[in-house]
Amino acid sequence: MFREGLSRLLTENGHEVVRAVANADALVEAVREVAPDLTIIDVRMPPTMTDDGAQAAKVLRAESADRSILMLSQHVETKHVVELVATGGFGYLLKDRVLRVGDFLDAMQRVTDGGSALDPAIVAALVTPTRVGDPLSALSTREREVLGLAAEGLSNSAIAGRLVLAERTIETHMRSIFQKLRITDSPESHRRVLAVLAFLTT
Repeated sequence: MFREGLSRLLTENGHEVVRAVANADALVEAVREVAPDLTIIDVRMPPTMTDDGAQAAKVLRAESADRSILMLSQHVETKHVVELVATGGFGYLLKDRVLRVGDFLDAMQRVTDGGSALDPAIVAALVTPTRVGDPLSALSTREREVLGLAAEGLSNSAIAGRLVLAERTIETHMRSIFQKLRITDSPESHRRVLAVLAFLTT
């Protein structure tokens, strides 16, 4: 039902759904055959209904780093996020985000364009310090908030609008974040986010 509803939503908003499949094996074969601009994958798919969709995404990404993939999940699951997001063109949203049609379509476009789109709940699970001596503990509350929005895929100007701050202030926060995390900044926002997420696994 969710697959059919999502297909209808996409079609009604001007997108062509070239294939809709029911299991992970069929998904991999379909993507190989039709090479869609964007592949939307449920993390939990048959046959095991565990992480078959995520595993299929890893297979597809290993075959081609240029494939744009948007994963959907009912619950916050961070197991495969950092590995898959490491090359851009990747998004991971909770299914209830689909109901916010405008935001969902914007996320689709960012991922298709090679950027990232991570659900705030996923980001929160990633950027919350959990280890003794975690470098994230050095970040201020505002810096952690800015980092979370950046990891969602928002640009500095979009973050400024969300927090009602000057864009220059956000730039200052970002410089401070990367200095504290010892990460070299990049003018390409999705690479900046990927560097942060990759750092969180160390």
